Amino acid sequence: MSGTKKADNSAKPCDGGRTVWFYLTRSRRRTTTFFNILLQVLDDGRLTDGQGRTVDFKNAIIIMTSNIGSPIIQEYFLDGRATPAARRSMEEKVLKELKGHFRPEFLNRVDDTLIFDSLDEKELARIVDIQLVWVVKRLEEKQLTLVVESDARRLLALEGYDPQFGARPLKRTIQDRLLNPLSSRILQGEFKAGDTLRVTVGKNDELVMNVG
Repeated sequence: MSGTKKADNSAKPCDGGRTVWFYLTRSRRRTTTFFNILLQVLDDGRLTDGQGRTVDFKNAIIIMTSNIGSPIIQEYFLDGRATPAARRSMEEKVLKELKGHFRPEFLNRVDDTLIFDSLDEKELARIVDIQLVWVVKRLEEKQLTLVVESDARRLLALEGYDPQFGARPLKRTIQDRLLNPLSSRILQGEFKAGDTLRVTVGKNDELVMNVG
């Protein structure tokens, strides 16, 4: 009697309504194995590994994002000529870039391609608010209240934005400009339970933290 366990070939469903997210970098597009796997998912709605185990993707939404064509998009928004004709020209150039980077058999299996606009000041402010929620909650555990005034939020948003990388550097900016100085002052015992810490912008665009 053999002790080898028979492979389970029944398809394991991907949870209904689940979104599967891929970030397609310039290096990953050259990985043949990755795209062969992805084509199997897009073609058959399922993925089978070398052991015969299968995952069913038929109830999943696959979203793929990439920064390919981002210099073209940046140029369009920085130019300030947001006319319908300029928009169409920008989209045509971006789609041409996609065709130059991805194989036709892959692009033909994509249902739709959306081009994101550059972030504006209002959207950056919302991202700052989202990032600060975690900081506020952590300080509440220490019975400290953090109030970051609008000018300080605006400064963080502007310094944390990069035309090439979008809002990705924002987390590091908040860490360097706000969290590190705040942590040092808490460790030095400058703040006590019940204090309200108010953050504003001082001279030379420095963030100033005061109690009150």
